[in-house]
Amino acid sequence: MAAGNFTMATYFILLLFIITTLPISTLNGTKTSKPQLLDINYFPTGALRTDPAATTAAATDYGHIVHRRPAAVLHPSSVDDIVKLLNLAHDHNNMNNNNTTTFTVAARGRSHSVRGQAMAAENGVVVDMMRLRTARYNSNVRVVVSPRGHRRRPYADVGGEALWIDVLDATLRHGVAPASWTDYLHLTVGGTLSNAGIGGQSFRHGPQISNVHEMDVVTGTGKLVTCSPSNNTDLFYAVLGGLGQFGIITRARIALHPAPKRVKWVRLLYSDFAAFTKDQERLISDRNHGGGVLPEVDYLEGSLMLHRGGSPPSSFFPAADVPRITSLVARHRLVYCLELAINSYVDGDRRQDELLERLVVEGRLNYLPGFAYSKDASYLEFLDRVRSGEVALHSRGLWEVPHPWLNLFVPKSRIADFGSGVFRDIVLRRNITTGPVLVYPMNRNKWDDRTSAVLPEAAEDVFYTVGFLHSSGFDDGGWEELEEQNKEIMEFCERSGMGVKQYLAHYATTEEWAKHFGAKWERFRHRKSAFDPMKMLSPGQRIFNS
Repeated sequence: MAAGNFTMATYFILLLFIITTLPISTLNGTKTSKPQLLDINYFPTGALRTDPAATTAAATDYGHIVHRRPAAVLHPSSVDDIVKLLNLAHDHNNMNNNNTTTFTVAARGRSHSVRGQAMAAENGVVVDMMRLRTARYNSNVRVVVSPRGHRRRPYADVGGEALWIDVLDATLRHGVAPASWTDYLHLTVGGTLSNAGIGGQSFRHGPQISNVHEMDVVTGTGKLVTCSPSNNTDLFYAVLGGLGQFGIITRARIALHPAPKRVKWVRLLYSDFAAFTKDQERLISDRNHGGGVLPEVDYLEGSLMLHRGGSPPSSFFPAADVPRITSLVARHRLVYCLELAINSYVDGDRRQDELLERLVVEGRLNYLPGFAYSKDASYLEFLDRVRSGEVALHSRGLWEVPHPWLNLFVPKSRIADFGSGVFRDIVLRRNITTGPVLVYPMNRNKWDDRTSAVLPEAAEDVFYTVGFLHSSGFDDGGWEELEEQNKEIMEFCERSGMGVKQYLAHYATTEEWAKHFGAKWERFRHRKSAFDPMKMLSPGQRIFNS
């Protein structure tokens, strides 16, 4: 479209906004102000959908708890479509500043949120980033193995709509890969970077937001901005962990490293929580890496094994040992599983076996004797390990069910209190927990405090992530019961003064969010005013739209 035509089209559309948002008389004589949708002719044919099929699909998420139907759904075929939408929405809201009703916009990737965070209000537009992935599928991951410039380290320029599995597939073909991963790879790059992106490599490489060199972001003012630690710095750090409040990520430059070929995957069982957490902390210690007492590991997580009848919920364990493990969990009611991995970069590498010997056979870790298990896997198989479980749950109709998750960051100094007060009291007493319960430590110095991500305020080098990844049926009242358990856990933490912070947080009021952000709140508010002054982005977070 020529510049003159663009200006004229914009003028008429904004005029349409003004006309259609003037007060209109209802039959009973009262005045209302009802915003209308953008002119669908301004976008490519079929790009802006208002039909029930499109809006209903955008009205739910992985949580299946919150349902909020938008006015329209944008199916972008290019970044330019997103720029147009945000430009028009911003200008409209700016001209109608005295109108309490605001056009809102929310980016939706795989919609793996569980509390409606990726939804727009009934007067809003959802941007379906999966449509952009389809349009740019063959060009949304560009790997540069030998870059020019002072860094001279490989990187990938990745569309915000790309899935992390797309990134892995593309980079492995060049023998490189990102260093930090979430457990589930079928999420969008923009989605995880808007939260933090944590997993078993975070203790060593930081979250995914610590591994970004540069981004392209469409801000709430409708501007497409390139930002980095040295260019538009405030936007760069605002967007990382910013919960979608400042813009929509359309490109991220991700740091790459040599890719392992194979992984030695290990699980060790514990009956004592103190021994379990002590070994985890020893393994992630910076002092341990580079010739310390214990061998260096490349991945570390932990989880609970609860006695609720049946076999251990994992095919990882040898079939012959399943009765022993089931008996162990039944006897103790609660068993802790330490999971680690050691990477191998060359075929036939004996380093993995030697390190495993030092860790497991020589008794340097305090797991239960006879309950150490290992297997070999390709790097791809290990990283994409959750996918097979997803496929199995889909086949049984158990994937698209309520997921009342609760994810927390707990200070290291209070993890023992959390273990006794939550795991051994609330969880065992209620005996309703379904789905994985994760617990593992991370090093604070791998996080950048300039980002919007929120960590416990305790001045400690280590903190734990605890994730209750519940799933429940629709009709048995189970998810409400799990919500009550979540509430009891939060009340216990508050009463005990633990100083926990929610990860993937959900609150209902601005006041609650201000408490959550703590010392970061004023900076967060200032950034919102700078990059989304109309407060139209990601209303489902309910930070400024409560």
